Amino acid sequence: MRNRLWICAAWVGAGHALFVSLALATAPLGPIALEPSRDGRMLYIAQHDAQRLDWLDLLSEEIVASTPLPGRPAGLAVSPDGGRIYVSLSGPDSSGYAILDTKTRAVAQWIESPAMHGASGLAVSPGGDVLYICNRFANSIAIIALDKPGATHAPVPREPVACALSPDGSRLFVANHLPAGRADEPNVSAHISILDTRTKSIAGDIALPSGSGGLRGIACSPDGKFVFATHVLARFHMPTTQLERGWMNTNALTIADARKGERIATVLLDTIDRGAANPWGVAVSADAKTVAVAHAGTHELSLIDLDALMRKIERTPERAGADIEERDSGFYAAPTIRGEIHNDLSFLVDLRRRIPLGGNGPRAVAIVGGIAYAAEYFTDSLSAIDLAAREDSRPRAIALGPAPSMSPIRTGEKYFNDAQFCFQGWQSCASCHPDARADGLNWDLMNDGLGNPKNAKSMLLSHATPPVMATGVRADAETAVRAGLRFIQFAMRPEEDSICIDEYLKSLKPEPSPYLQNGELSEAARRGKALFDSPETGCSACHPEPLFTDMAMHNVGTKGKYGRHDSLDTPTLIETWRTAPYLSEGQCATMLDVLATGNSNDRHGRTSQLSEQQLEDLAEYVLSL
Repeated sequence: MRNRLWICAAWVGAGHALFVSLALATAPLGPIALEPSRDGRMLYIAQHDAQRLDWLDLLSEEIVASTPLPGRPAGLAVSPDGGRIYVSLSGPDSSGYAILDTKTRAVAQWIESPAMHGASGLAVSPGGDVLYICNRFANSIAIIALDKPGATHAPVPREPVACALSPDGSRLFVANHLPAGRADEPNVSAHISILDTRTKSIAGDIALPSGSGGLRGIACSPDGKFVFATHVLARFHMPTTQLERGWMNTNALTIADARKGERIATVLLDTIDRGAANPWGVAVSADAKTVAVAHAGTHELSLIDLDALMRKIERTPERAGADIEERDSGFYAAPTIRGEIHNDLSFLVDLRRRIPLGGNGPRAVAIVGGIAYAAEYFTDSLSAIDLAAREDSRPRAIALGPAPSMSPIRTGEKYFNDAQFCFQGWQSCASCHPDARADGLNWDLMNDGLGNPKNAKSMLLSHATPPVMATGVRADAETAVRAGLRFIQFAMRPEEDSICIDEYLKSLKPEPSPYLQNGELSEAARRGKALFDSPETGCSACHPEPLFTDMAMHNVGTKGKYGRHDSLDTPTLIETWRTAPYLSEGQCATMLDVLATGNSNDRHGRTSQLSEQQLEDLAEYVLSL
C-alpha cells in the first residue's frame, strides 16, 4: 500500500503524559517514463519508486488503473497494435522486462535476466515482433524475438540508457550515458551508437562534441530524418573559477541526420545568463514541427520550432568569412560557423519557448494530440502544455496522487539534482555526479590549486571513507558537501540543506557487479581474489575488506602528467566496475591497464611477475566488488 501510518510518541511535562501524534505519510511515486496509447486516449506512466504502472485517462486527466510491477520500472514501449505494454525493470533483484495486456491491465509475463542488468530504455519494432532493451550496466542492447526464447546481445561503449528506432525499423539509435576510454586526452565524449537491426550489430556511431556526457534522452523524428539526443556539454578543460556563460557546464541538444548517421549540430539549451541544467527527456510532435526537451535541473520545458531551427543551421556558414544570409523570419543568423554552434549561447533565441513548470524534476516527456506532458519526478505530478497556446500561457498541473512525504534522504536526493541551488542554474550536483557517481571527466577544482585536473569521483561510500578528494584535501565528506555548494555551485545554503544531501549520499547502496555470476564470484574472480589477498601482490594491504580501502594517503607512483601531489587518497574498490577511467587523472581506461601498463614500477601492488591470465583474473575480481 502507498499510505503508511507514522506514529510519533513523546513524554512531555512533569506528569510524563504520553502524547501520540498520528500523521499520514505518502510514499513517493517517482514518475520516470511516459508512453501514450496508440489511440491517444491513455497515457501510461512508469512509477519508479512505487513499482507500478499507472493509466491516466487523458480526457478526464485522472488515474483510472494502477498495475503493480515485479520491480522498479525504467522505460516503456507500446506494441504497434496497442495490445501490449513493455516495461523494462531495473533493480538488483529484478532486471528484465514485463509485458502487460492492455485489455486486462495486468502483467501477462515477466522475464528476468541477469544479462539485462540495469535495463532502461526500450523500443519495439514496427512489426511488433522484436523488442530492444538498453542494458545499462551490461553495456549491451538486448535484441529479443518475441516469438522465441532467449535474446541476442550487441555490445555498446558504455551505459546505454535510452534508444530510439527509426520509423522503418532499420536502425536503432542508442544513447550511451558516459564517455568510454581515458580522460586525459584532448577529446573526451560519449557517443550515440547505431545498431543495424538486420545484422544485429553496431554499424556506426555519432561522435558528440568533446565534453558531452550525461546523455539521458533520445528521439527520432516521425519522418525519419532526424535524431535528437539530450546531454550535458562540460567545459572540463577550464578551471572551475566561475559559472557565468556556461564556464563549467552547458546543456545541449544534439541533432543528427538519421539516414546518414552523422551529427548535424549541437545547440545549447542555455542562454547567456541562464542555464538550463540537466536536460533529460526529449520528444518530437507527430507533425515533426516541435521538439520538446525537459530540463530536470531547472524544472522547465523547452518547445523548439524544428523547421526554424533547421533553417538557421542550414544558413549558418560552414567556414569563417562566408556570407550570412538574411532569414525568412527577418533576423540574421548568429555570427558563428556551423562547427561552433555548440559554443553559441544565443543560437535558440526566437526559436523556442522556455516554460517554467509547477513541479520538480521533470524527466520524461510525451507529446499527445498537440499537448506536451512532462513527468515531474520529485513532486509526483505532470505538467501539460498546449503546443498551440499563447507564449505566456502557463502549464496545467496534473497531480498523480497526494503530495509525497519528503524524508531527509528523499529531500537530499532532490537537492542533489536541483540546479536552482546553483548561481544562474547552470548545473546541479548531478551534472558532474550523475546518479551520485562520476561523469568520467577530469576537473580542475580550486580546492588544491589550479592546473592539476583530476578525475571525478563517485559519491558512493564517500561519507564512510574519509578523507575525500584525490589529494585528501577535505577531511570528510560533510566538509566536501558544504564546500561543493559554496565553490562549485557558488551558493550559500542553509545548513539543513547540506544535512539532507549528507543523508542522501550516506543512503547510497552499491549496484551488484555485472561481473558476478548468479550473485557469486566467477571462477576467474575467485582466482583473482586469491592473488589479491596474497602477499605476492600486496593488494589487500592498502585495500582491506570490507570497504577495500585503508583510508590513508600513499605514494604509489600513479600521479598523472599534471599532478602536483605524490601521495594520493586510497579509494574504495567497491563498484569500480562503474567508475572508469581509473587513477587520479583517468589515465587508465580499463582495470587491466591499471594492473599492467599503469603499474610498471610495482609500487601500486606487485604485479609485474604475474602472467597475462593472472592479470586478467585479478582485474576480474576487482571489477566484481
